Amino acid sequence: MVLYDPDMVTVYQDYGIMLPISPSRAERVMDFLDRKGALRLDPVKPVFDRAGAARFLGPGKADAPVINRADLERVHKREFVADLYEDGPEGSEGLEKALLNAWELIDSQGRPNRYEPDKAVKPLGELFRRILVQVEGTYLASRLALSEKGAGFCYYLGGGMHHARYDHGAGFCLINDIVIAARKLQAENRAALIWVVDADAHKGCGTAELVRFARAGNELGGGPGAPDICNLSIHMASGWPLDEETLKTALPNRAPRLSADVELSIDRGAEDTYNEELTKGLTLLEARSENRTPDLVMVVDGADPYKHDGLPSSSLLNLTLRQCIERDWVIYAYLQKRRLPSVWIMAGGYGERAWEPAAHFLGSLAGTGS
Repeated sequence: MVLYDPDMVTVYQDYGIMLPISPSRAERVMDFLDRKGALRLDPVKPVFDRAGAARFLGPGKADAPVINRADLERVHKREFVADLYEDGPEGSEGLEKALLNAWELIDSQGRPNRYEPDKAVKPLGELFRRILVQVEGTYLASRLALSEKGAGFCYYLGGGMHHARYDHGAGFCLINDIVIAARKLQAENRAALIWVVDADAHKGCGTAELVRFARAGNELGGGPGAPDICNLSIHMASGWPLDEETLKTALPNRAPRLSADVELSIDRGAEDTYNEELTKGLTLLEARSENRTPDLVMVVDGADPYKHDGLPSSSLLNLTLRQCIERDWVIYAYLQKRRLPSVWIMAGGYGERAWEPAAHFLGSLAGTGS
């Protein structure tokens, strides 16, 4: 299955955010699959939009797929969520500050950074509503994967905000759709153990923090016997968020210092070892789970390890297109062999060629070539 809805696509330039994020990335994936005939073939078909997914999963039910404030508060600090809903002490300014911080739009000198508000055609605060739609997509796609018997599969052309932390956004991520969706599924008794397999170029620092915090049972609740999430992150060995400047200011018990359950760091120039390390890491993740079988695997399928990615901070990892496809097949084959349902989230990818890894992987799944 594929979940794609133009309604879920966020055009960041509309808000004056001048990052190299192509608004046509998901559309170009769909165009490629359509040309290849893959949209009519398993496991890519059927293709759902948001409304179609909601109807398929059961319209009118009390547990209809909607992301609400309580879902955010299950994962993020209540005061931070209040800022996002503009009812914190600072009102609308609290939301604007949270957005400016998450996208690093103001530098240390107070100057705009990759931010041109004069070119914005929509108010910055409206971006939060768009992000909630993205989170809903991750939740819906997870439900779609779980709706199939055995190794259900759904690829969501959106989501992947893995840098968002407990009490603030970071790294272009305001809130963490991955953990929000996972914890909502657990609260609804749809899943107990969930794996997160994060293959974005940058360490999934926010997810690592939120998983660790939930497991510790501190302000997030939980504690002994709480539903669990085990996570793997394979990422650049250096560079943001692991650069010297970031680590210097990081607290020992906070991201980015907190490790994932399985943390795989790939040095620059070691791309040929990437898929071998990933294979070993998946086996380690199974061991970290004490050989419990996960009910769902969430794959953060970042395209930014691709050598043609357009973000300078991704340049320390340069997989070829073939290596990107092999990476996804390593994960897919591992999960299929064990009959584990999986939801795949498009995650990081920048520039005009960011659509290529996901498109070619899905095309290869459908047997239409890459």
